[in-house]
Amino acid sequence: MKKQFKALFFVLILSALVLAACGGEQTSEQTNGDDSSSDQGSTEQEESIKIVAAHNQTDPENPYQDGLLEFKEVAESLSDGAIEVEVHAGTIGTSESQLVESLQLGGADVVLVSPGFMSSTGIREIDLFALPYLFESYDHWEAVVDGEVGEEISNTILDKSNNQFKLIGYWTAGVRHYYGKEPIHSIEDLEGMTIRTQTSGVVADFWKQLGAVPTDVAWGELYQALQQNVVDSAENAYPYFVQQNHHQTDNGKYTSETGHDYTTRFLLINNQKFESYTEEQQNIILEAAEASVEAERQALYEQEEEYRQILLDDGAEVNELDRTPFIEVAKPLQDEVAEEIGVGHLLEMIRELE
Repeated sequence: MKKQFKALFFVLILSALVLAACGGEQTSEQTNGDDSSSDQGSTEQEESIKIVAAHNQTDPENPYQDGLLEFKEVAESLSDGAIEVEVHAGTIGTSESQLVESLQLGGADVVLVSPGFMSSTGIREIDLFALPYLFESYDHWEAVVDGEVGEEISNTILDKSNNQFKLIGYWTAGVRHYYGKEPIHSIEDLEGMTIRTQTSGVVADFWKQLGAVPTDVAWGELYQALQQNVVDSAENAYPYFVQQNHHQTDNGKYTSETGHDYTTRFLLINNQKFESYTEEQQNIILEAAEASVEAERQALYEQEEEYRQILLDDGAEVNELDRTPFIEVAKPLQDEVAEEIGVGHLLEMIRELE
């Protein structure tokens, strides 16, 4: 009996130890499971990113806004919200220098800038896209920027900016026309006329050769400058100057469709930020950028006709003119600048695509 009792007691003790061990393992597993869940949540949180995207236009009806809102929608949708995009319309800066400074310092991650500003940073090759009468239509422009020329310029921006700026899309700000206090029908009509435009560089040289006087006026002050006879004229695309009611001023009511510039705008991302993202995040951002290109261009093309009609309905006048003499002035200037900045081969490629 004593032997049986001792055996039974030993079995009970052994069973208790086994149960205790199992309980400890379960507790340990549960604890490890909780830690694993916590780690997973932490990882997911680390993978979430916020992108600040900005342009310099304050009007919410602007094609730039349409493009960045499309960028936001696609990026957030494809990432299931793991990529958050915050869009700023003129709230980070109304000048391109402010936007690029924010891009460099981390206040913005994606911004929109013009060729003129990019060339001022030392990337002279960008002046190619500022040449007057470089493009003859939107189809021509798209064939250039979406092809080999656009790819080479994109690579140049990345290289010459020391890998600071990565171009992720070509946008447009429309086709620019003259508008002023009098219509123009020939080059002679511009003699001595002040025009709000760039006061240095290839654009200024073009207007000087036409006999006009390039004059510096801030965009936000141009309505008043036209109204008060500070400048005789200006040049821009319909969606921009009609939105600002420039056509209702004394010196802005005549638009002559010179069509001298099918404009290019660069959608840039901070490349160091871009390279810090995962491959999946990079692919989503590039896909969102591609969608934004389509949305911005379509919005602009539609607004060209819309705002031209608004201008006419408001009583302003539009006239067409023979552009051939203007183009003849522009061609030698194109050749000279292209040779100077080392893009003669790109100029020839653009001409071959006409």
